[in-house]
Amino acid sequence: MKIRIKFAKSGSMKFIGHLDIMRYFQKVMRRAEVDIAYSEGFSPHQIMSFAAPLGVGLTSRGEYLDIEVHSTDSSTEMLKRMNDTMVEGMEVLSYRLLPDSSKNAMSLVAGADYNVKFREGYEPDIDIKAKFNEFINQTSIEILKKTKKSEMLVDIRPMIYEASIDEDNTFFMKLATGSANNLKPELVMQAFSDYAGFELKEFSLMVERLELYGMAEDKLIPLEDFGEDI
Repeated sequence: MKIRIKFAKSGSMKFIGHLDIMRYFQKVMRRAEVDIAYSEGFSPHQIMSFAAPLGVGLTSRGEYLDIEVHSTDSSTEMLKRMNDTMVEGMEVLSYRLLPDSSKNAMSLVAGADYNVKFREGYEPDIDIKAKFNEFINQTSIEILKKTKKSEMLVDIRPMIYEASIDEDNTFFMKLATGSANNLKPELVMQAFSDYAGFELKEFSLMVERLELYGMAEDKLIPLEDFGEDI
């Protein structure tokens, strides 16, 4: 059976990199006595894959991993067993059974929601809300994208599905994410700083990922909605 697990990562756990998070969940499976399937061959390993690894320093309420199991208890029971093993800053939010034909989360990812906020003392001395609304209402937002071999101008506006700013100057962004198109919120903020004429200093942003989406019938669907509770 295929299972999709949604989890949150907060607090000091934001400084733990992806490989350590992967090893952490391997231990969670053993401690919570999840009947996880193992690969065959000389060096068997747990069948587990993550949707879109989160950058170090970011928090999230919408991370996903897929596993395969031989048997399982109810979603409620499995949530309890796994969360009983969790450290502070890690929490499993959902445990859902996927159809046998379902693709893995990594291949499905097409979009992501983010909240972005300036750290206290790092806010630029401008009318942030007015300037951001001007910036995001442009029909084209070109940035210079650098690779190892070349530089080219790229229009990132089509990869910004939604963007807004509230009264507290918290930015909300729904961005293209995945193998085909991938836009990070930090890059949007860099383009905004270039447009508004302020310096985006290192460590000036707090970024939280809220959700990951897959595409189904030309609509972005939260990855957990591809499965159902047991």
